[in-house]
Amino acid sequence: MCNKEEEKKNCNNCNCISDILNKIIRLQRNSFKECPQEGCEKPFLGPTNNECFNTRPISFYNCTTGTIWSVDGNSIFRLESLDDCCCTCRILNYSDGTYTATNDFFTINLNCVSAIKCYSDINLPI
Repeated sequence: MCNKEEEKKNCNNCNCISDILNKIIRLQRNSFKECPQEGCEKPFLGPTNNECFNTRPISFYNCTTGTIWSVDGNSIFRLESLDDCCCTCRILNYSDGTYTATNDFFTINLNCVSAIKCYSDINLPI
């Protein structure tokens, strides 16, 4: 854990990050397999888009060192679930501009995260 004294107080330190991650989870859960292009159910604002996205890739930064978290050499992940200050992520492989979902997961305590980085939304076969 990053700071045991802070962690003892409660989970309030992770609220701003967990709020953002909750929004990402809602967006990913509300994505469509087939993207309606017109009407009230169009899942995006703005001009017609030919592709729907179901994933917002993210990276985490360590609160102690400021370095990017890496698991098995990968540092880009798909958020799968969030429970208070712990989130579970799927490891994504990234090569030549393409993301590939793995069946490998990990759980991270958000009290150990100082920042997150969001990448452009993608459509990821899962």
